[in-house]
Amino acid sequence: MYRQHFGLVEHPFSLTPDTQFFFNSQSHREVLSTLLLALRHSEGFIKIVGEVGTGKTLLSRKLLASLGDNFLTAYIPNPYLTPEELKWFLAEEIGIAYSPEMPSYQLLREINQRLVDLAQQKRQVVLVVDEAQAMPRETIEALRLLTNLETEKNKLLQVVLIGQPELDDLLNRPDLRQLKQRIVFSEYLQGIPRKSLADYISYRLSSAGYRGANLFSRSALALLYRASGGVPRLINVISHKAMLAAYGEKSGKVTRSHMARAIADTRESRSIGRVLAKQNLWLWPAVAVLAAASALLIPGFLGISL
Repeated sequence: MYRQHFGLVEHPFSLTPDTQFFFNSQSHREVLSTLLLALRHSEGFIKIVGEVGTGKTLLSRKLLASLGDNFLTAYIPNPYLTPEELKWFLAEEIGIAYSPEMPSYQLLREINQRLVDLAQQKRQVVLVVDEAQAMPRETIEALRLLTNLETEKNKLLQVVLIGQPELDDLLNRPDLRQLKQRIVFSEYLQGIPRKSLADYISYRLSSAGYRGANLFSRSALALLYRASGGVPRLINVISHKAMLAAYGEKSGKVTRSHMARAIADTRESRSIGRVLAKQNLWLWPAVAVLAAASALLIPGFLGISL
């Protein structure tokens, strides 16, 4: 589409959670640092909560890419598993040969022995559960019981729970209070602050190969923030559409009018952003008409002499 027009080698605002585009904002940096510190000290359960679109999946992939060879990681993108499926998944990830016919107690014994062997090899097992708010209550309890496996000094299995705010509601259930008490670190992932939006856009563009001057005008960025609220996924969706609008006009810059059209086409935009976008779409044609009329009626307007 617009890659060649803007001198890009990749699409800068793809929704695929690619760690190449991980922007080190203050909130994401602090959460990642907390995760790495906690895992290196074998702290058991860690909980990360963030609203929809704040980059939780990208953060989890960045975490997995940041851990060294002394970690053995398992990632669950869809946690809607039964307790037995959870054990089968963990067994497979840590290298246990099993069959569904294996009795549950035997499988648990095999998992425990394998975790002990890995600990003796100085390898720490980390289970990352994405979208953890969707995990059934019985499976969460099975996960808690798995973390009972430990040596005298260290946990044999560490768990990172990453989810939407509904995860807090789930863990506030009285029957899950034992698990909640085991959460050593709890962090809340924020969006991109207004002051960092220009840097976020520039970072995504440069990571995709852009080498020119500032591509988005300041007024376009201001409108973008009002419409997205700093939510990375919304920023990416709207920015992609704004670049398409600029490309359609063969423009070398994304202007406020391009951004307004992108916002008007995005139902998920914040209401204040859509209102401003509609006002902008109405105002700019009127300004253009007035400017054209003034140029004809007033000598010297826009530097034109009659």
